[in-house]
Amino acid sequence: MTAATRLTHLEALESEAVHVMREVVATFERPVLLFSGGKDSIVLLRLAEKAFRPARFPFALLHVDTGENFPEALAFRDRRVAELGERLIVASVQDSIDQGRVTEERGRAPHATVCKTTTLLDAIALERFDAAIGGARRDEERLTSKRANLSFRDDLGQWDPKKPAARTMEPLQHRNPPR
Repeated sequence: MTAATRLTHLEALESEAVHVMREVVATFERPVLLFSGGKDSIVLLRLAEKAFRPARFPFALLHVDTGENFPEALAFRDRRVAELGERLIVASVQDSIDQGRVTEERGRAPHATVCKTTTLLDAIALERFDAAIGGARRDEERLTSKRANLSFRDDLGQWDPKKPAARTMEPLQHRNPPR
């Protein structure tokens, strides 16, 4: 490769991300892209545009709404989805609480992971998604930096590092959807 055609580090990462996104779409029947309107998911949305435009995305967008988002972030999310003409599914943690699927934690520092995970897994099961595309910054959490491009999960949505070959793609396990 000559100096004129060498990719920058950022261009190489972008190219790899677009490749992985296209591979997920080619491998699975019903993928979904996680999109909240936050920083990480805005990057994913832009990568999806680079991977699939001018055609529509070959997947829906899914937001697990904790009820704690800034109104401006939700307005941005909705505006961007409308501009792109894509399908947005919103799964509400409050709905999961109201249905008795999860219990809202109270106290000084409530931990919402269980509520979000249950809501996400219920939405995946209900819509019959077999792959979820999400983003995480390696600088945020030490575990994230150790994961490969694909993060395999068990039936409870927990990362399962003992799953076969980190680069092999297989469908998500479906749970019973909420009633």
